[in-house]
Amino acid sequence: MRENDLIFTGIVMQDENLFSSLCLELDVASQGETVAQAKNGLVEAAALYLETAIENNLPYLRPVPREDDPRFATPSEIIETFPLRVESPPRSRDA
Repeated sequence: MRENDLIFTGIVMQDENLFSSLCLELDVASQGETVAQAKNGLVEAAALYLETAIENNLPYLRPVPREDDPRFATPSEIIETFPLRVESPPRSRDA
């Protein structure tokens, strides 16, 4: 892990035959056939989202509203809560 990596909260839930993953601070999601695929997809989705937001000088934090947060809405569906580590995106070339 690099010193400037960002750490968010990730969760994995089971949906019928798939696993869904969600970053609670960014409201970014992914899914996979396994827990590992769902988590890896979430890292990639979060990194792409952050890179786009930063390159376009947009705010990137957009927390999941409490009423939609699975930790409160459907805690029985949560399989795992984990620290989601994302490499710091490159700064905008214009900065």
